[in-house]
Amino acid sequence: MSDSSPPHHAQPSPYAAAWDLDPAVGFLNHGSFGACPREVLERQARLRREMEAEPVRFMTRRLEPLLDESRAVLAGLLRVEAGDLVFVRNATEAVGSVLRSLTLAPGEKLLVTDHAYNACRNAVEFVADRSGAELVVARVPFQGASDDAIVEAVLAAVEPGTRLAVLDHVTSPTALVLPIERLVARLAERGVDTLVDGAHAPGMLPLDVGRLGAAYYAGNCHKWLCAPKGAGFLHVRRDRQQGLQPAVISHGYNTRRPDRPPLHLAFDWTGTSDPTARLCVGHAIRFLEGLMANAPAGDGLAALMRRNHELAVAARRILADALGTPPPCPDDLLGAMAALRLPPNIDPPPAAEPWQIDPLQDRLLTDFNIEVPIYCWPAPPQRLLRISAQAYNHLGQYERLAEVLGEMGLMPS
Repeated sequence: MSDSSPPHHAQPSPYAAAWDLDPAVGFLNHGSFGACPREVLERQARLRREMEAEPVRFMTRRLEPLLDESRAVLAGLLRVEAGDLVFVRNATEAVGSVLRSLTLAPGEKLLVTDHAYNACRNAVEFVADRSGAELVVARVPFQGASDDAIVEAVLAAVEPGTRLAVLDHVTSPTALVLPIERLVARLAERGVDTLVDGAHAPGMLPLDVGRLGAAYYAGNCHKWLCAPKGAGFLHVRRDRQQGLQPAVISHGYNTRRPDRPPLHLAFDWTGTSDPTARLCVGHAIRFLEGLMANAPAGDGLAALMRRNHELAVAARRILADALGTPPPCPDDLLGAMAALRLPPNIDPPPAAEPWQIDPLQDRLLTDFNIEVPIYCWPAPPQRLLRISAQAYNHLGQYERLAEVLGEMGLMPS
């Protein structure tokens, strides 16, 4: 029998009213697709109306300055030069653009970890297969993870001929924040470039991409920055920009303009599409900066990151105690997500294919109105439950999840 009662609201988040989320659902899965606040969606709607009122004027005269305005705000957040930063639809597209632009020789090696996001690992595997390069997988610990153990595991997988390491800043299935600064530096000492898949990092973690120095840094704006879907970015170090092209080649390939960086010419126009999501990135960042009214000026987003981290840590503690399982890593390896192992051999069994929604995830939503992802990792029947913490969440929602897991018989006796 379905329990249609809403999640606990004994201490509701004061920020939840900014989102139009279904109040009957305990939404603990911001990490998958984000959730865009009402004010940002209204900004996008205004831009769409302007675009459709006079499409030629908008695309040929208004688009570039609007892109530059939004890009400037994002560049300030990332602490990079705007000329080295381009918008893409999402981090997966950015990763694919870099990989497809490389000229790889047979025998060269591309390094990933066993925590890699499946779509990006697929892109690495595709270009390796096409070029004769080799895919190397570093086995990174989850239970008992530490900065030193992660660095040691990645460096141990570096072999002669390793050309590029594709590393998550925040892993998707396991929610580990990798020590990316140390990894980039240590790999560079070995002559290995790094492509950072930072899909989750912007808006979750403080970033200084310029100081990080990675050859490439890809990120999403629709997740923790709460921009509309279709807004991602790619930062390319100046010495790695030559020959880099977007996934879709368009007019920028043979366009030369002294007033525009070649990188912008290549990526800013890849054919007719709706550009309004990326035009809202600057507005989304300003919205989050102003969300926490009591935060000091200029500290709003940083304060939100700290708040979300503390909530994720507290929520993980509640669920770990309830499940009788030790947290797999220290609190400082978390951002605003956390993953925990579920007991083995629980019902319903895992889905037959990794791309299918897990039946347990379906049951949590259908019977208890809780939206939280369940992943088979590293392989069936082993499962992880991953929680997210965003401004609209509150501790009572995770307490309710712990109660429900008990009702489902997942708790230790």
